[in-house]
Amino acid sequence: MGNFVRPFLDNEFLQRAFLAGVLVSLTCAVVGTYVVLRGMAFIGDALAHGVLPGVAGALMIGMPAMAGAAVGAAVMVGGVGLITARSKLSNDTAIGLLFIGLLALGVVMVSSADSLTGDLEAILFGQFLGVNTSDLVAQSIALGFVVVVAVVASRPFLLLCFDADLVSAMGYRAAWYHRLMLLLIAATVVVSFQTVGALLVFGMLLAPAGVGALISKRIGTMMLWAAVVGVVSTYVGLLASYHFSWAAGASVVLTAVSIFFVVFTGVSIKHSIVGDRS
Repeated sequence: MGNFVRPFLDNEFLQRAFLAGVLVSLTCAVVGTYVVLRGMAFIGDALAHGVLPGVAGALMIGMPAMAGAAVGAAVMVGGVGLITARSKLSNDTAIGLLFIGLLALGVVMVSSADSLTGDLEAILFGQFLGVNTSDLVAQSIALGFVVVVAVVASRPFLLLCFDADLVSAMGYRAAWYHRLMLLLIAATVVVSFQTVGALLVFGMLLAPAGVGALISKRIGTMMLWAAVVGVVSTYVGLLASYHFSWAAGASVVLTAVSIFFVVFTGVSIKHSIVGDRS
């Protein structure tokens, strides 16, 4: 048991990393469930990549990276709304254009600034083992915000997942709650990228929530399973990182994706057996 527990008892960096991972897992469990159920993976991916120029710009002028990420996410969400409102282009087209445009801009900014060379890996893959108290506070606030909004807006969010027209029929403003859900996704990406990185936060949004969707039909239970998978992935990933010197963020996300495929295989086999018997 020593090899499984002692690293977290003796290493303060791992302790903070695990706590940060738990907070990220809980936040992504709530938001990721809605992303999976509504088929919003593309906008989640776009937001995860779209923060890159904002982060790069903030670091270049000496501002906090999280502030730059917030600006990048706001440009993405606002740009999508503007393009779809003032043109005949579809929502997916607008997202795709801004996604690739902001990503390209971010790469140009990073490649042209010598001062960012050392920060590129941290921007893309996070600083799991470099988490500090202020990061934990910010992640805790984000978790609280996400949970409160999800509870208050639970009914219209549930309706949005299955029939957007029904939201309006029940007296809710569908467009407003859609924007609110986008805000939750953006907030999760902005805060979580500091821990797992811009490229890997998308995996934490999708993989644990995907497991929940595979084994449950109730949103609350899906979120619970997603949280469990996220926390387990954080523990296993950090442990693997400690023993094998793997990148911490990548190890955590790889563990989460591996769990998804194991569960997916098990569910598929179960359905095949039940289908053969019937």
